[in-house]
Amino acid sequence: MKATQFFVATLKEAPADAEVASHRLMLRAGLIKRLSAGIYSYMPMGLRVIRKVEAIIRDEMNAAGAVELLMPVVQPAELWQETGRFEKMGPELLRVKDRHSRDFVIQPTSEEVITDIARQELRSYRQLPRNFYHIQTKFRDERRPRFGLMRGREFTMKDAYSFDRDAQGASKSYQVMYDAYCRIFDRFGLQYRAVAADTGAIGGDLSHEFQVIADTGEDALVYSPQGDYAANIELAECLAPAQPRLPATQTMAKTPTPGKSTCEDVAALLRQPLTRTVKSLVLATDVRDGAGRVVDTVIWLLLVRGDHALNEVKAGKVDGLRDGFRFATVGEIEAHFGCKPGYLGPIGTLKPVRVVADRTVALMSDFVCGANARDFHYTGVNWGRDLPEPDLVADIRNAVVGDPSPDGNGVLAIQRGIEVGHVFYLGTKYSRAMNATYLDESGKPQLMEMGCYGIGVTRILGAAIEQGHDERGIIWPDAMAPFRVVICPIGMDRSEAVRQQALSLHDGLAALGVDVMLDDRGERPGAMFADWELIGVPHRVVVSDRGIKEGQVEFQGRREGAATKVALGEAMVVLRNRLGI
Repeated sequence: MKATQFFVATLKEAPADAEVASHRLMLRAGLIKRLSAGIYSYMPMGLRVIRKVEAIIRDEMNAAGAVELLMPVVQPAELWQETGRFEKMGPELLRVKDRHSRDFVIQPTSEEVITDIARQELRSYRQLPRNFYHIQTKFRDERRPRFGLMRGREFTMKDAYSFDRDAQGASKSYQVMYDAYCRIFDRFGLQYRAVAADTGAIGGDLSHEFQVIADTGEDALVYSPQGDYAANIELAECLAPAQPRLPATQTMAKTPTPGKSTCEDVAALLRQPLTRTVKSLVLATDVRDGAGRVVDTVIWLLLVRGDHALNEVKAGKVDGLRDGFRFATVGEIEAHFGCKPGYLGPIGTLKPVRVVADRTVALMSDFVCGANARDFHYTGVNWGRDLPEPDLVADIRNAVVGDPSPDGNGVLAIQRGIEVGHVFYLGTKYSRAMNATYLDESGKPQLMEMGCYGIGVTRILGAAIEQGHDERGIIWPDAMAPFRVVICPIGMDRSEAVRQQALSLHDGLAALGVDVMLDDRGERPGAMFADWELIGVPHRVVVSDRGIKEGQVEFQGRREGAATKVALGEAMVVLRNRLGI
């Protein structure tokens, strides 16, 4: 490929609204162009990267036995109403009407459509197991689209769906996809981690996220450097302290804490360690009648240690909170505790509340908590003596660095990651809702067991750049780069020798199947080098008159600080070794 035949459109500066490195660099490198909030055109340079990503995904999915099809972007609402997701998904689901006022959705995912296909086409146990996948445009109407392709509204995804006779078969299909995903991300050349994860809105029983490691990642990944344990912080288990609860040594006292409403401030005032304090969070669950009207509200008091944070995903798995909760209003808090937030605690509530203590809190003694009176806290509080044992004890906090690993191997560490892939075991969640059955060996209908497996194709571009960039621009892994090699001839328009040598290298690499770019635009060396460093091509060859006279060309890897001189006669050999071909 020659630059004059392609479209190279780099910018010196990124738009002011580009917030993260990947967004800034993709705009500056001419990979994407903003059309509307969260909606981008993929320019030729960016599209080449997308096609590289898709090719690797297709290769491994096909090798794993999945069969490609293509499902529509616009889907009838009836299917989504069968599963209840037409209402449950909320405003992220873009709903439209056709000219006949029939409801449709712009698909964010395709569980309903693929299940409809399966219930029509997979009628016998002889047709199972089966795995279908497609690579398709998705749309999720994000409240606040940001970070370019990382949190856009329109994007490209690969989603696959497996169908099996039973849970045992579904588990095997899940493992096949898990292994395929590992091969896919290995081939991308990215540093990633597969972590146990919450199943979220899609539902299911088993789930792993594939996270690209990046300091700017939105997700916190909890792992054991000494073992194999790894989980998203939403799911990471926090073990109860190994030591039993110590006996009380202090008398409970109502202690003045004027103006101190946070655990940190209270601990400092009382000269107590923060680990001696207890934080109170108030949730509410609404009880509704058959018409959906609220007929009662239950107030919950969740207690975590002062230096810990509530994990809302874990809280949502507590008995009584599984069907949904909200944070209590100030009015509800005042009615039950007699004061505003900041001084709340489990002792002396005005109305009954359900108390849920984190595992750590349940084993604390002589602790500090709110006294349900402005400017006061209780000190020296002990379970069983000063207040009843909690109604429930559960793991409801976020893991922190140094917690013991749940697998018994060392302690936990935390790093940031960007989710780019997710595998779920769905069970019969969708097949039951849509009556997707097959006939077993005895001719009886049985629900299909399902799994679903997604990869954010366009999101991978942003994640790869967040992981690989410097002050000069993008640093692509070889497998994802729009071009693996760029040939930069200096004075090509003035020197026949330079032109011939550059063309020879270009044609030789192209004949080997290498994605090579020859920059024949006639740019100054500094501008030419800056463009390709910004775009992130992994390998650069510089051809110049002076170099030819010395019998050399210069080679430089994108991650290397200096160029290496290579003899003209050895240039192709060196390049082939560098490229592994």
